[in-house]
Amino acid sequence: MWNLDRDWYSPKSLLSTPTYYDFPEAYRRKLDEKLNLDSEGKPFRMLVFRGSPKSSKKSIRHIDQLQEEDAAALRNSGNQCLPRRVPKRESRVLDAPDIRNDYYSNTLDWGKNNIIVVALGTEIYFWNSVTSAVSRLFRAVGNNYPTSVSWSEDSKYLATGFLHSQLLLFDPETFKLVRNLEGHSKRIATLSWNNRILTSGSHDNSIINHDVRAKRSEVSRLKAHKAEVCGLKWSKRGNLLASGGNDNHVYVWDSNKMNYSSNFLHCFKDHRAAVKALAWCPYDSTVLASGGGTDDRCIKLWNVQKGTNICSIDTKAQVCGLQWNKHYKELLSGHGYTTSAESSQLCLWQYPSMTKVGTLDPHSSRILHLSQSPDGSTVASAGGDETIRFWDVFGPPPVTDRREDSVLDDLLSMKTSLIR
Repeated sequence: MWNLDRDWYSPKSLLSTPTYYDFPEAYRRKLDEKLNLDSEGKPFRMLVFRGSPKSSKKSIRHIDQLQEEDAAALRNSGNQCLPRRVPKRESRVLDAPDIRNDYYSNTLDWGKNNIIVVALGTEIYFWNSVTSAVSRLFRAVGNNYPTSVSWSEDSKYLATGFLHSQLLLFDPETFKLVRNLEGHSKRIATLSWNNRILTSGSHDNSIINHDVRAKRSEVSRLKAHKAEVCGLKWSKRGNLLASGGNDNHVYVWDSNKMNYSSNFLHCFKDHRAAVKALAWCPYDSTVLASGGGTDDRCIKLWNVQKGTNICSIDTKAQVCGLQWNKHYKELLSGHGYTTSAESSQLCLWQYPSMTKVGTLDPHSSRILHLSQSPDGSTVASAGGDETIRFWDVFGPPPVTDRREDSVLDDLLSMKTSLIR
């Protein structure tokens, strides 16, 4: 408790307190200068009420500008505290005997259940990234073998395409075959899920959308490509489908307009080789990244809203895979055959400038596939050297994200005010 002298705060004591006019004139003049003038000798404008609408708007705009400057400073300070670096070596290496050295296939996928599925020769294996347990799901007979694998979005089903055009749906919990989806006449090189819709691309040049819950699974068939379809990717919102083919073309399809095979939204013809690698930008739903084969070697970014090319980067090597970083604005590319000694197997690019952050050359043969962990921190690369290598290249996420977001939210919502 404070021990207060009652006379200290009584009205009588206030009357005896020295006032402003009791001080000498020279002191009062100096005090006026300190209180009413700024450091440049100009009238100090703090706490001046401005009643006109024009001056009020100007003041608000000035506050907004100051807040934007503070927000930018916070972001920059966060980046300086946590500099990005590319790991010097992989965190783990797995043997992958008999993995097919085939550019057009897609036989590696990392599900949300933290299980990696990979096709090795005629067999399909599961590897649990938490327990490191290995199990065999299926073995094909004769000269048939898997050419594509893909987990459903919830990892409750695994889809597998085969050389002889079969498309099988498995239950990973029971290891049982659920369905055989028909429609293609040649090998199925690529698969992509959109909720209950499974989309398949084939060497018969067609794309089929299957509703896996319907008795008659084929919903629509798209036939715009003039050669094998080797790349498919649904956008995060599920409203757009990108397809790449051995005809060097990239098509973009609207999910609401797939009733007719020629009703595509865009056709991009700038690549000079097959397009297998496709990836939708997680920061901008209008941006699609695509990568070309040996005779092209380019990563191209597309604005699918305008139907235009944003940029093209010559990587000096066949582009086999693309993965966006969920935590930082970066794009990782995996590469195969090269025409230059300057190329690297793994390249990390900063977005949107597309400047190179770093490179890695881990495999003794070309990279075939890239897949990302559910938390977005690790990327697995499968190579023709029959290994799967794991790279902690995307994580961990910035620890300052939550703090910065909270401060920025307060600034923009006027919950806090800054003392200057």
